[in-house]
Amino acid sequence: MLSFSGSLKVFVAVEPCDMRKSFHGLHDAVSGKLKEDPKSGAVFAFTNKRRTLLKLLYFDGSGLWVLAKRLERGTFSWPKGTDIRDGKLRLSSTALAFLLDGIDMRDGCKRPWYELG
Repeated sequence: MLSFSGSLKVFVAVEPCDMRKSFHGLHDAVSGKLKEDPKSGAVFAFTNKRRTLLKLLYFDGSGLWVLAKRLERGTFSWPKGTDIRDGKLRLSSTALAFLLDGIDMRDGCKRPWYELG
């Protein structure tokens, strides 16, 4: 289980990303496409075109983390917003937890694929 503080900045890349990218590729995407500092302490979220894979890039002060989650079925409820700047959307840490847990942020319900095992 991941836990993030309420003051954590979270940025979601609106456009799909090449999921073959890892540390260097995601670092470059944050710097170049999202126009943010990858070492700022924020979490940066990326997904593929089908919305079945999610990667997070996070700098904890001593190094970069890349976390990945692949869904066995269904898709992530990727947020859409009107406040999109430089290809990114800012989320709260609570909204990130909803996204990771399979909760559709538009209606607050679990996605049909979600099962508590």
